[in-house]
Amino acid sequence: MSNSWDVNSWRQKTALQQPEYPDKKALQRVEGVLANMPPLVFAGEARKLRADLAQVAKGNAFLLQGGDCAESFAEFNAKNIRDTFKVMLQMAAVMTYAGKCPVVKVGRMAGQFAKPRSSGSEIIDGIELPSYRGDIINGIEFSESARVPDPERLVKVYHQSAATMNLLRAFAQGGFADLHQVHKWNLDFIQTSPIGERYHSIANRIDDALQFMEACGIGAGASQLRETDFYTSHEALLLPYEEALTRCDSLTGEWYDCSAHMLWIGDRTRQLDGAHVEFLRGVNNPIGVKAGPTMDPEDLVKLCDVLNPNNDEGRLNIIVRMGADKVAEGMPKLIQAVEKGGKKVVWSCDPMHGNTIKTNTGYKTRRVDDVLREVQQFFEVHRSEGTYPGGVHFEMTGQNVTECVGGAFQVTEADLADRYHTHCDPRLNADQSLELAFMISETLKKTTV
Repeated sequence: MSNSWDVNSWRQKTALQQPEYPDKKALQRVEGVLANMPPLVFAGEARKLRADLAQVAKGNAFLLQGGDCAESFAEFNAKNIRDTFKVMLQMAAVMTYAGKCPVVKVGRMAGQFAKPRSSGSEIIDGIELPSYRGDIINGIEFSESARVPDPERLVKVYHQSAATMNLLRAFAQGGFADLHQVHKWNLDFIQTSPIGERYHSIANRIDDALQFMEACGIGAGASQLRETDFYTSHEALLLPYEEALTRCDSLTGEWYDCSAHMLWIGDRTRQLDGAHVEFLRGVNNPIGVKAGPTMDPEDLVKLCDVLNPNNDEGRLNIIVRMGADKVAEGMPKLIQAVEKGGKKVVWSCDPMHGNTIKTNTGYKTRRVDDVLREVQQFFEVHRSEGTYPGGVHFEMTGQNVTECVGGAFQVTEADLADRYHTHCDPRLNADQSLELAFMISETLKKTTV
């Protein structure tokens, strides 16, 4: 791989999972429009996240990354953004208080619109059409016109992401994230659940601690109590969109992909000689790489060399997605290879993508027990290898959906039809997400570097 890099050098490489736009001139025009738009995030924010993730790599903090499987135009509204933000705050509060560990919060929000697919087409009732690849590319409706890739969707994604970022910044810095509001983060539909009761217990203890501090004259107006850092991320899949939002930082002269604070490369597009690796090696954002059961340990070390040649802590996040009961077989050899190579990385667990099943009624779902088990196995392997389990990566929502079976509310397969709203893969609801947060916090108590 050549050391020379340019914002469009990826175009000389093989780019997988890209749509075929019938109107190339329309795509070029849209790319030009986006290139003149203000950035969605700023280089300094991405550098701050790298510094926070460096603390995770050192074992001094924990990464919580979560949000929609695929954002959509239809589900876009302030309430949905607020409720997902609430759940992230709740999960972080549980982990920080019970696990005695700072939590770095990164949403799969404000840009997670493109989805890789295992097949380029799908067949329903004998009719074959191109696969739905996310609202940034085409429509979910099963019709010939909806499935045509439309460049104008990129502009709509930009504007929706900008509105989402504006609201997230207001929530994070405008008082909504104030720890004094910890009880108000709870969602109505989990108020009376067993998990909701456990959360109330922790919230009461946080209240007591705040009152004690304030009685002692400590921290009443501290920004750390009133505000929080909240970052965004998405899979950098649709490369024309990512290139168009990449900017050269005026302070450092370095390139940053200003579509999100963190970008990641999927398990289907992590080829060493591929376009996605080529593009992301040249931007200075924190970068994630999904590592599934087919990841070769030597290739992972080579990816570390290409994506993080200076071996900086906080630059590279390896997101392991093996599937329940496959972690013990697949993950140790990856850890051992990375440790032998002296590579500094954040290890996080994606317990969602390896645990997708299909019911007899045709719904894609995930069992909460499988998700929990994969996270537990992730911690156990790191304990045995003497390395630090740095984070988790969930597909989740603040909506009261019935998409994953199990959990404290015992969602059954029969319940899936009630509130199955995802545009792609099934998500954990708030109750199921909090259940995971409590389990992780208990494990964090026992984790030593």
